[in-house]
Amino acid sequence: MEQKTTVQYIIISGDIPAKQQYLALHAPTGWNANGFFTPDQLYEGICNSWYSIAAYDDQQLIGFGRIVSDGIYQTFICDVMIQPSYQANGVGKKVMTALVQLCQQQGIKSVQLFCAPGKKPFDEKLGFIVGDIEAPGMTLFLDK
Repeated sequence: MEQKTTVQYIIISGDIPAKQQYLALHAPTGWNANGFFTPDQLYEGICNSWYSIAAYDDQQLIGFGRIVSDGIYQTFICDVMIQPSYQANGVGKKVMTALVQLCQQQGIKSVQLFCAPGKKPFDEKLGFIVGDIEAPGMTLFLDK
């Protein structure tokens, strides 16, 4: 079992984290286990985001999340990740709250969310609801 780290002070930044820090945070998620994307592509993807949030403990990147949006009505929160030893310490809530607040400040009325397996209860506590099975959202995997 991984030891949990007590959070004393978290810095939330709207800046894109350094490439190596981001890749180190991304690696344990398993989201690129199939190797669809190179490290350069993963990093370029976050650099092209509408907005992102990085959470640091001192100089160490411990959390990240981003928004892909047109800034008006299509908004998607994705790639929310917290270093495993910092989970269950409020870091994820701070990242998600900052992302949602930005959407509210921009007058966005609906926010879609990519939810990692097992994280629905966390996101439901923040007010997200599971979409109707008849809702228009679908996924297409272009490279199998």
